Amino acid sequence: MCPTRTRYFEQHELASLNNDKLPKHVAFIPDGNRRWALEHRVHKEEGHRQGGNNLIDIVKAAKELDIKVITFYLFSTENWARPQEEINALMWLLHSFLIEQRPIMLDYGIKLHTIGVLDRLAEYVQTTIQHTKDATDHCQGIDMVLALNYGSRDEICRAIRTIAGQIARKEISEESISEDLIASHLDTAAWPDPDLLIRTSGEMRLSNYLLWQLSYSEIYVTNILWPSFRPKHLLEALLNYQTRQRRLGTQ
Repeated sequence: MCPTRTRYFEQHELASLNNDKLPKHVAFIPDGNRRWALEHRVHKEEGHRQGGNNLIDIVKAAKELDIKVITFYLFSTENWARPQEEINALMWLLHSFLIEQRPIMLDYGIKLHTIGVLDRLAEYVQTTIQHTKDATDHCQGIDMVLALNYGSRDEICRAIRTIAGQIARKEISEESISEDLIASHLDTAAWPDPDLLIRTSGEMRLSNYLLWQLSYSEIYVTNILWPSFRPKHLLEALLNYQTRQRRLGTQ
């Protein structure tokens, strides 16, 4: 028997949304794990653990709201500068998260994807990621994309190197370079660009995240630290998003 699925929203809350103006793709910078740990006087690893536990609830809530893609910035190319002890803990937490949440991902139809260069991650983490991708490959409820060892400048450099190689091999011409061609070589080529970026903890910067893809995304910043961000806060962000006039550079 399948477990009872959690419902996050009352009918009147769902009715408050305009279904014709829902974002298809929401990107997150889930910031504030370490500050949350400091405020709660616990080790920063516990902050990361609570932040990880929060991920799956937000994905399930997003699915209930009929969002199709949700992307999380979990580990950047710059995060390797953190203390090795913290990096090791983050790798273990990611490994544990994917194993523990895999049954829930299958039950809710959550399909795992990643962007970034995985080969620098611990080998056991790479294995767990691949096993989870394989297990959820048939899922069609929502795409959960984890940005791991990801940096937007690195992504664009990799795309340009690939295109340059194609030109050198005379597979394409210089004249064929276009925005669409570049976008097709980015890690996110499988999905539409995010309609909405949500950043927690109040920071007002992009932090080398999806710089190309966020060109015309709406940005919503909240002071709430990521471990304290709840489905109701996601709903608030969507309601705010629906008040925006998306001109996409036309005005």
